[in-house]
Amino acid sequence: MSSGFNTDISVGDRVFHVQTEDRGPARPVIDTVVYQNGRVLHRRAFDYELFAKSPDFTAEVLRQRVEEHHRAVIEDLRSGMLDAEIAAACQQTAKSQGIQLQLLNPDAWLSAGSVSLNLAILRRADGQPESGVRVEALIEGALVETRHSGTTDDQGRVQLQFAMPQLGKGDLALVIQAKAGSGKDELRFAMRSRPKPPAPPADAAQ
Repeated sequence: MSSGFNTDISVGDRVFHVQTEDRGPARPVIDTVVYQNGRVLHRRAFDYELFAKSPDFTAEVLRQRVEEHHRAVIEDLRSGMLDAEIAAACQQTAKSQGIQLQLLNPDAWLSAGSVSLNLAILRRADGQPESGVRVEALIEGALVETRHSGTTDDQGRVQLQFAMPQLGKGDLALVIQAKAGSGKDELRFAMRSRPKPPAPPADAAQ
């Protein structure tokens, strides 16, 4: 049984999202990622394969370790221990990636079980649209992680539409990736809640 935690942390005028996930028996790793605006700035993983085989292993102790791993990263973030690494990650992103991926409808991309992503690709150098860029999207954590792709038009825009897949039990994320000869970019958005099943008809409860 996998478990995870999601927390928004304010540090000065910046807001970070910290996500920790137990990858489960098939991949015994506790994975914590720090995001800002969907971009990965720090990642920390702990392999607990040996612990999983020990007689001390229980689901409750594992849950406690997942929580401790999550809290440790949050404390390091608040104390400033990750400042240099985060600054370097931001600088590397600006220098190494020649394109910027934007989700234009971040608050309305999921409706009635359908995903509709309005996306734009801009050149970082001058902010102009970049055409001919291949863009892919998937729901990480779905039972079947299917990639959906498209190519930007002359205005640097592309729309990806697909049905929300059947979801797994672990943490979920919308992952969008763009690749071009001038660079690449990626956005990840944690999905904290899943669509609730429709309520049964009133007469069904009687």
